[in-house]
Amino acid sequence: MKLQLIRNATLWIEYGGVTFLVDPMLSEQGVNPPIFNTENDRKNPLVPLPGNVQQWLQPDAILVTHLHPDHWDEAAVSLLPHSIPVLCQDGNQDTISTQGFEQVTVIEPSLTFRGVTITRTSGQHGTGDIGELMGRVSGFIFQAEGEPTLYIAGDTIWCEDVRQALDTYTPDWTVVNAGGARFLTGGHITMDDQDVVDLCAYAPQTSVVAVHMDAINHCLVTREKLQARLEEEGLLNRVAIPQDGEWFGQ
Repeated sequence: MKLQLIRNATLWIEYGGVTFLVDPMLSEQGVNPPIFNTENDRKNPLVPLPGNVQQWLQPDAILVTHLHPDHWDEAAVSLLPHSIPVLCQDGNQDTISTQGFEQVTVIEPSLTFRGVTITRTSGQHGTGDIGELMGRVSGFIFQAEGEPTLYIAGDTIWCEDVRQALDTYTPDWTVVNAGGARFLTGGHITMDDQDVVDLCAYAPQTSVVAVHMDAINHCLVTREKLQARLEEEGLLNRVAIPQDGEWFGQ
């Protein structure tokens, strides 16, 4: 298993001999407006892609956790060949098909793609009214013979859904979206530094990778802030914080 953080939550995964592009946000730096109702007006994405986009346009499959534009943007829809299989949560398939993609498959609860079993997990994209507005989101478990179990948690806070996934699948690796995204009102809608600490305490067996930072204007937990918190907690050896373009895995 090898993974590359491209930017934000966009990952390139090589797993069981199959390549997956997860949550492609492929826009050029600064071409999109800031997320509404947030504390700053920086245009998104905040940073460029870490290389030529062409290198990420031919995966064996695309995996989309949900359709928010920092996970599935107009650039991805335009640039990715529409013949590539797209795997998604129930409720997103019609939109993706309408955008011209020819092979859209729902993961509910699981499917096997070229020998890799992918199982959908639930999440909580915030609490209260904000959580309701954010809508349904998914995480995914990857399993294949000879490979470690991988958990892509998706856009979720630390919650019972995540605890259940950790209990059920005991993943070797867990990738969390740790930017602490939030609006001017309500709580955080993706994991913040406290959530990452809580996850580490709950599941000491899993190696954690923290992504979804320093790329979107309402993600207020930076890599620097998370690293400082983890150092305080003695958890730097438990959590990888990759830079854009960096590879990790085993």
